Amino acid sequence: MPDVTISIGGRDFQVACQPGEEHFLRAAAQLLDGEARPLVQQMGRLPEARMLLMAGLMLADKTAAVEDENRQMKARISELEQRATPAPERVEVPVIPSQVTETLAEIAARAEALAARLEERVG
Repeated sequence: MPDVTISIGGRDFQVACQPGEEHFLRAAAQLLDGEARPLVQQMGRLPEARMLLMAGLMLADKTAAVEDENRQMKARISELEQRATPAPERVEVPVIPSQVTETLAEIAARAEALAARLEERVG
């Protein structure tokens, strides 16, 4: 079991952990240290147990607030998931019937034929 030296509130502690868990231990110690340092700065030198207790309680309070917010968010997500999904909007795309297309092509051909005859008479 590796021993890791961590610093909390300006004090060093030797802590044993499972192999490969050193990073997680250091990360947890940094969180606790983030709560302990302001306590030490405000109150001066505190007994070790009191400093750790107060820092732990402050960190637990923040954790409880995050867990409460997490519960509220999960409830909101569940509520939104249970809402009936609206029916998909129907969109109709106009389709030109083939008869209309054929008629327009026939009219265009007649117009071109008339234009050609006019050109022959004029020209």
